[in-house]
Amino acid sequence: MVDIFDTLKAKISGNNLRIVFPEGLDERVLTAAARLAEEKLLTPVLIGNIEQIQDKAKHLGVSLEAAEIYDPQHYILMDELAASFVEARRGKASDAEARNVLLDENYFGTMLVHTNKADGLVSGAAHSTSDTVRPALQIIRTKEGVAKTSGAFIMVRGEEKYVFGDCAINIAPDNKDLAEIAVESAKTARMFDIEPKVAMLSFSTKGSAHSPETERVSEAVQLAQELDPTLIVDGEFQFDAAFIPSVAAKKAPGSLIEGDANVFVFPSLESGNIGYKIAQRLGNFEAVGPILQGLNRPVNDLSRGCNEEDVYKLAIITAAQALRS
Repeated sequence: MVDIFDTLKAKISGNNLRIVFPEGLDERVLTAAARLAEEKLLTPVLIGNIEQIQDKAKHLGVSLEAAEIYDPQHYILMDELAASFVEARRGKASDAEARNVLLDENYFGTMLVHTNKADGLVSGAAHSTSDTVRPALQIIRTKEGVAKTSGAFIMVRGEEKYVFGDCAINIAPDNKDLAEIAVESAKTARMFDIEPKVAMLSFSTKGSAHSPETERVSEAVQLAQELDPTLIVDGEFQFDAAFIPSVAAKKAPGSLIEGDANVFVFPSLESGNIGYKIAQRLGNFEAVGPILQGLNRPVNDLSRGCNEEDVYKLAIITAAQALRS
């Protein structure tokens, strides 16, 4: 069996990608960054006090020889970065305000990505999701045609791999949001060599129940097909009708999805969050993510309960996204 991360490593290796880690003093981040550099997968860009980071690395017994370290307090290109920030904020910040904001490691790191001094960013080990996502939305913004970012998980168990979205960002997506999530989740699936078959989930299958909630999902299917006519997407489905061929044959005969869906779009954040955690805890799936979708440049958010392996893997994913952006 080929591990999905072995495939991603092969894709990113040799591309000289630079991934920013704003939490340069975090032990988990430091050890993961050193490992990524040692394996020559990417160049880690650590943010923080240079002497403190080097001392911490020495204490941990890891080498940062192949990493870059920048301190926002003493960054030689701060004039350029501040001017770019003012431009990106479209008059909502003065030069003085920009310089003050850029002392924040997440804003500073996001600007390195925005100005092409780095290819992506991974944060969240010591910050909230909003601390990571807000600078990305203000500066990098979503791709043309995408109104909102969303968060997907890759669910892995042995040779099985699926995409679950949105499990991280949008609390109550409308039909347009769900359509965007479907299209962007399909793109994420392809990054992991999953040929997407997208099921839009609900408590009803193909009109077995009628309510504003089920109609919102069925409308999202039509909108997703308009956004990407090549995409295999259908719904609304109960999970069993999307996943079990015998149930699909009874509940949704003639559907594009014949119990073989591999990308699942949940109708709300609560259902998505509950769904992936049930699969993780009861089904023994590894939940990789959340992977932020729809941004112009890759920025990804760790859990504050993450470990070194989580940082390592999310950095690899971020680098793979950078190749596709």
